Amino acid sequence: MADVLEQLRAALGDRYEVERLVGEGGMATVYLAKDLRHGRKVAIKTLRAELAASIGADRFLREIRLAANLQHPNVLALYDSGEADGILYYVMPFIEGESLRSRLNREQQLPLHDAVRITREAAEGLAYAHEHGVVHRDIKPENILLQDGHALVADFGIARAADAAGEKLTQTGMAVGTPHYMSPEQSLGADHADVRSDIYSLGCVLYEMLAGQPPFDGPNSRAILARHAMEQVPSIRIVRQSVPEELED
Repeated sequence: MADVLEQLRAALGDRYEVERLVGEGGMATVYLAKDLRHGRKVAIKTLRAELAASIGADRFLREIRLAANLQHPNVLALYDSGEADGILYYVMPFIEGESLRSRLNREQQLPLHDAVRITREAAEGLAYAHEHGVVHRDIKPENILLQDGHALVADFGIARAADAAGEKLTQTGMAVGTPHYMSPEQSLGADHADVRSDIYSLGCVLYEMLAGQPPFDGPNSRAILARHAMEQVPSIRIVRQSVPEELED
């Protein structure tokens, strides 16, 4: 990662002061930087090399451009994107809060009103994106950020671009979506997924906020996806009786 950091510093030094690595995910790496023109902190995300090679710069920039047009209080804004010395990147606000995943790691089960509020705010952001023809395809706690307690849906565009890469991406061993939150139809391939898959994934996230664990688990991705397709969702009230019946429904 040190090589990528130095590449970014060299390629973007006239616009951004890239400070340090702050996080890594399955598809991208995040760096803290300062926007020199506006004097503000930003997060620069760079795509993993194998993903970037599968997607290609033109497709990536085309899909990111669609995401950049999303302007909603519950959608993380996108400031900039491009290719720098062969590295595909995009720039977002740097959120001082934390991800929903970090909070779940700390608390496991969230208070009922917090879980419902976070879900409602994320749903409002998704509804706006869906109205503009954009499906996220990878809703999970890592992609819901919490700023002053309020939810921001992040990373629109990456999964869509990865889906468009199709078979080339599959050959690298990378998959779009996360098995614990993936709808059965999405597991069949990109052509089967629409806005309902995002809603399904958000439902799985709400389940985890209430129960402290996703609805289905298993020894591997195949087993988890099979359970999504074939099994009834376990009752939340078995592990948390305080959840109202109407919320479980």
